Amino acid sequence: MSGRPREGGTPSVRSVVIDGPGEHRLATGPQPQPGPGEVRVAVHAAGICASDREVYDGTRAEGYVRYPVTPGHEWAGTVEAVGEGTVLLGPGGTPTELLGRKVVAEGFRACLRCERCREGATSLCMSGYEETGFTRPGAFADSLVLPARLLHLLPDDADLRAAALLEPAAVVAAAVLAAEPRAGERVAVLGTGTLGLLAVQLLAAHSPAELLAVDPRAQRAEQALTMGATHARTPGSADGPDGTGTGTEGFDLVVETAGAATTAHDACKLARRGGRVVLTGMFEPGARGIDPVHLSVSQLTVRSVFGAPSAAWSYAVRAFGTGLLDPAPLITHELPLTAFGEAIGLVGGGDPAVGKVLLRP
Repeated sequence: MSGRPREGGTPSVRSVVIDGPGEHRLATGPQPQPGPGEVRVAVHAAGICASDREVYDGTRAEGYVRYPVTPGHEWAGTVEAVGEGTVLLGPGGTPTELLGRKVVAEGFRACLRCERCREGATSLCMSGYEETGFTRPGAFADSLVLPARLLHLLPDDADLRAAALLEPAAVVAAAVLAAEPRAGERVAVLGTGTLGLLAVQLLAAHSPAELLAVDPRAQRAEQALTMGATHARTPGSADGPDGTGTGTEGFDLVVETAGAATTAHDACKLARRGGRVVLTGMFEPGARGIDPVHLSVSQLTVRSVFGAPSAAWSYAVRAFGTGLLDPAPLITHELPLTAFGEAIGLVGGGDPAVGKVLLRP
């Protein structure tokens, strides 16, 4: 619940606070009030990802976290308070009732004034990096206050557990929009973590002739077969008609989602001459680079994705609302807010049985 009585009847809320690398606490304070143009959302569920682990470990790149911080950038909830004069227009251009609506929201706090924002590339905002859960308070809390302009409304019957994964789904949607998949193409996805399995679902909706999922964890690779992949294998397994591979011909489109040391390089090697590669994983320093000779001779088109602009969020929310995207099977663990330490330990622990971990306030 988002409001808990304090002494004297004043509502209070809990939040996980990371004061610095390896230091976290459960804080209790007064319930935040939304200002003009803002809403307060009761958090139903919030997902933990590798980026949150980076915040906890202190390995996130400089400038992309500000301590102390309440993390939590993957979440879904219900609007429980609306600030004065706050209006969000519905599909017909008329004001929409926000109170009680199920919602998710964009994380980037784009300025909407710079050249990049004005051309629609809000994830490339030139005013500096600001994001919910990294430099602004996030959703590992009972409630969250944020600008209403960032909201995306969900159907009244939406599963808020599954909707908590719409943030990574929006990142994948940005990759798919950049990739421009075409029916009948041969497509490969490198990595079958959260991003990879969501990518498989969205790419399967474009009717590829073949959709390969590659992951060193055989169990995770095979999970992609239940989500639309036609083949699954581990890196280096033999190609051929026995089901472990797909032949020697390159792929029209390769979507990289793992961010491992070699996967950018491997994705380009997997693409056919003249093929397309989209990189969505977050690479650490020292990752193997792309061979510029191979890039030039093969005439590859390589795109990268960091976060998601508004158009990608809208795409992901529509796919979720129509049933083309179902993140629920990716959830393997749900823990209370008080178990943050246990939850962050599960993420990045290397156990292939651990999928998406949710915190439930």
